[in-house]
Amino acid sequence: MTMLDQPGKGQLDAFINYLTLERNFSPNTKNSYTNDLHRYLCWMQEKGTTTDDINPEDIRAFLRELSKTGLEARSLARNISAIRSLHKFLAAEKQGRNNPSTDIRQPKLPGKLPESLTHDEVFRLLEAPLNFQPQPKQWLRDKALLEFLYATGARVTELCETTQLNCYFEEGFIRIFGKGSKERLVPVGSSAVKWIHRYQQEARPLLAGPQAQDHLFLNSRGKKLSRMGIFNIVRDYSVAAGIVKPVSPHTLRHTFATHLLEGGADLRAVQEMLGHSSIMATQIYTHVDRKFLKEVHKTFHPRG
Repeated sequence: MTMLDQPGKGQLDAFINYLTLERNFSPNTKNSYTNDLHRYLCWMQEKGTTTDDINPEDIRAFLRELSKTGLEARSLARNISAIRSLHKFLAAEKQGRNNPSTDIRQPKLPGKLPESLTHDEVFRLLEAPLNFQPQPKQWLRDKALLEFLYATGARVTELCETTQLNCYFEEGFIRIFGKGSKERLVPVGSSAVKWIHRYQQEARPLLAGPQAQDHLFLNSRGKKLSRMGIFNIVRDYSVAAGIVKPVSPHTLRHTFATHLLEGGADLRAVQEMLGHSSIMATQIYTHVDRKFLKEVHKTFHPRG
């Protein structure tokens, strides 16, 4: 990738610093924005323009080039969001004459329904660690981890950062810190509590190293589990359970929401448990809910 000149690098560094200190963006989002904007500013540099004199048509030309690379709609939308945020920041800081991205619109994202597991598939996945026990400390951790994900609908990053201090099992809640460090209390059922307790008593002390701190889930080196480590655990047990569809931690998050709605849960309650700041983010699950209701109607209505 082309190296940025000092003005472009200085602007990008100032913007990322702003996202860190004032917007409290997650490391993953900051890394994505950094990569997207570095490419954007390098493109400007090659075209001989700057953030001071770029115009809306230039931005559209850049986005057309991105589209030709086969970039998915969601990735393109993230690029647009990053570009708009950068120009808004520069305009507010008087580092640009105006904001040329004001009229740049987001692409319409495909309304793809989330992939989720059936009740039988979830049962097989949750039982898989009981059938594969190479080391007690690891299979117990994995069993507790899978139960945690399905019980709470937590994001993988949220699970990484969960500490023992955040577990209020007597009250039946886990405190989760989501995007932007927003805090929420999520109910956790008796099955997950039982297995997490057992993991804490029998396996975690064997895993804990000097760098474990208070993180709930630890890897074999005694540190907190990484995102990739959690992805690998979920994937490996889904294969062991004979589940054909691809399964990730996010699949369990979708499954958590879908099964709640199928059971009659209120959409607002599911929004709260998922940590969505807007009900719009949760409403994709209403399509799943409607599909389930149609099946119920067809099965049980006399004229279905």
